[in-house]
Amino acid sequence: MQPLLKPIKLHDLELKNRVIMAPMTRSRADNEGNVPNDLMVTYYTQRAGAGLIISEGSQISKQAVGYINTPGIYSAEQVEGWKKVTKAVHEEGGKIFLQLWHVGRISHPDFHNGELPVAPSAINPNDKSFTPQGFKETETPRELTVAEIKQIVQDFKNAAKNAMEAGFDGVEVHSSNGYLLHQFFSSTSNTRTDAYGGSIENRARILFEVLDAIGEVMPLERVGIRLNPSLHGIFGMTLNEDTIPTFDYIVEGVNKYNLAYLHLSEPFTDVSNLPHAEPNIAKRYRPLYTGNLIINGGFTQESGNKVIEEGDADMVAYGVPFIANPDLPDRFAQQAELQQADKDKFYTPGAEGYIDFPSLSEVEA
Repeated sequence: MQPLLKPIKLHDLELKNRVIMAPMTRSRADNEGNVPNDLMVTYYTQRAGAGLIISEGSQISKQAVGYINTPGIYSAEQVEGWKKVTKAVHEEGGKIFLQLWHVGRISHPDFHNGELPVAPSAINPNDKSFTPQGFKETETPRELTVAEIKQIVQDFKNAAKNAMEAGFDGVEVHSSNGYLLHQFFSSTSNTRTDAYGGSIENRARILFEVLDAIGEVMPLERVGIRLNPSLHGIFGMTLNEDTIPTFDYIVEGVNKYNLAYLHLSEPFTDVSNLPHAEPNIAKRYRPLYTGNLIINGGFTQESGNKVIEEGDADMVAYGVPFIANPDLPDRFAQQAELQQADKDKFYTPGAEGYIDFPSLSEVEA
């Protein structure tokens, strides 16, 4: 059997294969309350053959939003909407985690009644934000107070509690890709001089406070975290000499939490000639991390099987291939050709480019 198709246990949670559906923003919660809708129920149910679905990032509060039509997990209506998703996925034999999200400075005043987005420090990421009026340049954010940071930790806790009420099998803390927690980790986006800035320990503090808080409302064996150590030049992030030592500290620190998994991304851009970067994320962190490791980043069926076979990861997360191939594990099992997604419809409203990709059995029929 292909390594990708072998079952695996995340503590007490049994996955039928190691083909993980990566979290992907799809912007289909196009209603005033950002409530998961019937289109989303169909989308996730079609992909229940994944060993584990990690949902699209879902904002933990109104303050956390930064993209149009993304679902939340802070209101009663959102919890009810997600209940329909989890029920349908479970009825198809699937497992699903909710990704908890705060975008920080990647947001825009258009989402906050003209108020500035928040961040560890008042440093503009000089990126673009996808607003209801289209792409706009990011603005210099407002620096969070310590009291506000404590509230955000509680927002993560409340979101995790809501996710459990909504029927999710677990949650993933989005501490990656230039969003709020990642902004705290980096000394290029965090120039604070209090308990949340300066040293590596201080810059990583918020993640461990979030994990401690979530552990008060659910088993940490049902919690994963996502990291992107060598992210550089996109999402407003700049890698420097502190970056990899910071992630080494974080990865070693999360070992004591006995999490469901650690979800790592290989570099999004070529960092092979960049000083202080780590071009081989799985190889670096497999020896440091004692739990289940998911690796993500442009893997094919062949390279996915290889990274598991060589022992550098336990599972592989696939993003774009799952968009056009809802039955991706079946296609891997049958060595079938993969359908191609339409990038122009990744974030557009409606069913087209979202739930209209046939499964292999439907194609054959």
